[in-house]
Amino acid sequence: MQEFNDFAIKNYNQFCENKITERRFKHKDLIPLIQKLESFFEIKKIGKSFENREIFRIKVGSGKTKILLWSQMHGNESVATLAILDILNFFKNPDHQKLIQNISLYFIPMLNPDGAEKFKRRNAQDIDLNRDALRQSAPESRILLEQIAELKPDFGFNLHDQEIYYGVEKTSKNTNIAFLAPAYNYEKSINESRKKSMQVIVSMNNRLQKIIPNSVAKYSDAFMPNAFGDNIQKLGTSTILIESGYSKADTERQFIRKLNFISIIEALYSIENKFYMQENIDNYFQIPANRKDAFFDYLLKNVTIQKNNKKYKTDIGISRNKADREDFTDYEKDFLIWEIGDLSNYNGFEEIDLEGKIITDNEGKIMKMKKADFLLNKI
Repeated sequence: MQEFNDFAIKNYNQFCENKITERRFKHKDLIPLIQKLESFFEIKKIGKSFENREIFRIKVGSGKTKILLWSQMHGNESVATLAILDILNFFKNPDHQKLIQNISLYFIPMLNPDGAEKFKRRNAQDIDLNRDALRQSAPESRILLEQIAELKPDFGFNLHDQEIYYGVEKTSKNTNIAFLAPAYNYEKSINESRKKSMQVIVSMNNRLQKIIPNSVAKYSDAFMPNAFGDNIQKLGTSTILIESGYSKADTERQFIRKLNFISIIEALYSIENKFYMQENIDNYFQIPANRKDAFFDYLLKNVTIQKNNKKYKTDIGISRNKADREDFTDYEKDFLIWEIGDLSNYNGFEEIDLEGKIITDNEGKIMKMKKADFLLNKI
């Protein structure tokens, strides 16, 4: 059989779990898919959420090197949970499990099922689990740390989503995937554990650059004393953060889901064969920074505004209202004006050059940063 990473990636559509193709799904949607895996893998109930929803751990393989992957620590960051289902579908084939003789995989999909219920970041206590590594006020936080203590994993994958408006520094590309080898102290020291994280990230980035050139970024490594990734790195587990970004028009992030699958499969291949050890960490530092708020949904360039018989030229950045609907089924559909001024350092998913177009704003709607519908209607 050809290299298993090449095979898995080439045949991704065979393994993609098609029962869920949207980001907003709940614990009750996940349970039947986990139950279907019981005849293939060791599945263990490892605890309950604050609202008593079961949290599961799924084991694949029996090798010496232990890898723990957890997703949906934030309830509205669900892309990697779907990628985990795809990876498990790949390993349902016993022949594929033989390809990871040196590693044991432990998956915790949907660590925060209560947050997923309302598609919100925090858990039912309104605690951000990723800032609860020290106090451990949430049962979900304690469950994860218990697993770290029990398994003592060699590698940990902390799987998240990020907002769609991030961009790759010094490019016009928005971030499809961001990686990070979290710091374990304020000095951002590099010990052997963190070095391994960086080396595995280089392996993943090498693969992704062939698919999405210049669309991978490096997440900020500012040390956060109460964050999980930083503390797990500190405990000696080589920790890797993956932030699922956005690709234009991929509203449900199904392409980004595939990129998660590709990244993790590549990492497993590299770890299984110890190829990551040959990677130079200088290449980790060459990955461009992940720039926040680099994009707008609409970027209106060279807009001439006429107000009280005076004219001035500006740019206008418009993005959707980021608030959830009351029933949590979707975001609000209206758009807001987020920024006015010289926006030449920004990008838009849609960019419209309005050179020569005059928009009258005697009522001051634009400067009051109100809903942008009236402005979009004018163009």
